Amino acid sequence: MLKKIVMGIALACCLSAAASAQAPKMGGTINAVIQPEPPGLNLAMIQNGPTQMVSGNIFEGLLRYSPKLEPLPGLAESWTISDDAKVYTFKLKPGVTWHDGKPFTSADVLFSVDMLKQTHARARGNLAQVEKVEAPDDLTVVFTLKQPFGPFIGIFEVGSFPIMPKHLYEGTDYKTNPYNNAPIGTGPFMFKEWQKGSFIHLVKNPSYHEKGKPYIDDIYWQVIPDAAARSVAFETGKVDVLPGGSVENFDVPRLSKLKDTCVTGAGWEFFSPLAWLWLNNRSGPTANKKIRQAIMYAIDRDFAKDVIWNGLGKVATGPSASTIKFYTDDVPKYPFDPAKAKALLKEAGYNGEKIRLMPLPYGETWQRWGEAVKQNLQDVGLNIETVATDVPGSNQKIGDWDYDIAFSYLYQYGDPALGVARNYISSQIAKGQVFNNVEGYSNPEIDKLFAEGANATPDSKRQEIYEKMQKILAEDVPVAWMLELQFPTITHCKIKNLITTAIGVNDGFRDAWIDK
Repeated sequence: MLKKIVMGIALACCLSAAASAQAPKMGGTINAVIQPEPPGLNLAMIQNGPTQMVSGNIFEGLLRYSPKLEPLPGLAESWTISDDAKVYTFKLKPGVTWHDGKPFTSADVLFSVDMLKQTHARARGNLAQVEKVEAPDDLTVVFTLKQPFGPFIGIFEVGSFPIMPKHLYEGTDYKTNPYNNAPIGTGPFMFKEWQKGSFIHLVKNPSYHEKGKPYIDDIYWQVIPDAAARSVAFETGKVDVLPGGSVENFDVPRLSKLKDTCVTGAGWEFFSPLAWLWLNNRSGPTANKKIRQAIMYAIDRDFAKDVIWNGLGKVATGPSASTIKFYTDDVPKYPFDPAKAKALLKEAGYNGEKIRLMPLPYGETWQRWGEAVKQNLQDVGLNIETVATDVPGSNQKIGDWDYDIAFSYLYQYGDPALGVARNYISSQIAKGQVFNNVEGYSNPEIDKLFAEGANATPDSKRQEIYEKMQKILAEDVPVAWMLELQFPTITHCKIKNLITTAIGVNDGFRDAWIDK
């Protein structure tokens, strides 16, 4: 068996040292906004953003990931990969206990695999690549794959593969287990109290397996439904941390200028949210590739980045964000060029047919972006009609393919096989679903490339395959890629070392401290 990676301890140490040159101080309480309030706290069953943000500090995965998506130790302290890239052996950290004092062992990992196959859609898909999972002893877990699966080492972060306590869930009805909303994990913080509509209180785990951590005593996740009130809470010092998406984007510049305020777009590298316009490839004007290309040329994406998103973002070049593996910018480009857009519309024979544009109903920032795009498209001669919806209505229309152009953004999960393929391969065309290939794009060559890319070895071969994929898709424009989004995390500057990994706040409080 060949050791291909990592005793990632050195990486972890370097990461923390780079993030904070000062010696951490012990104690204190951090108040953070959680918006909206989580529907539950069991990460194995609920994967929405607020649940991951809170419970990622209660539970843990086998691995963590650096901002460059390099694997770091979590509940596994080391791991090896066989020469044929089919056998992954994890050595678990000794001496780890659950919050109730019970020992953590490989039996918990085996149980979690079985539970996640039933309760966690993304984990279920990733685990479909696994032929068997074995535990030769209490501190070893061996995954044997059916065939090589390139991104397998990237599936073990806490939101994608949370390790659950076997002794509390085995033999129970997972949906009604009382620990779903009073969770017991192995993480740096323990659940203390949840006052619905008010706050979720976590306290320091005094028996945490990382000696000396966590540094802070408490986290209060404050539930504040009104966006303006969340901004005021930060201004008045009621809260210290506004995670990405907590406030409207137009409030970010004002809040950023407040005394002793720090802002970062880091901590989203694993998710790499990529915003685009769904373009209906089945019918209407957007079924014509030249019209789709014209739409790309017609939209001023730099304006959106600089004005609507306050510079926190990057103009997208195609289906992969620049922060995930195997990205290339050597693809057909679409700079803002209204004249080129008009020429393509003429070549396509566009005759003023009505095109419906559906903004994303996620607040005023998205409504403003919808208005800007509508103006861009009208300026080149497209007949645009805005369709207003609420969130359920938007999801239903997109899932039913009842749209021409619709805003969206999706996570990429660090690897094209995990978060990109689902939007372009023909097997993912399924009516009624919102985050798959809802545009209806079908290209046998793309299907083949994604299949090859997922199972190819080594990484240099995957790079070659995915570069070819990006070039073809950028030419075909199945959707109109807009921006690699950065949701700014805003903190009072006394909060140190909060963002140290690719999932940011979701597992960051382990290393955070307060400069009193």
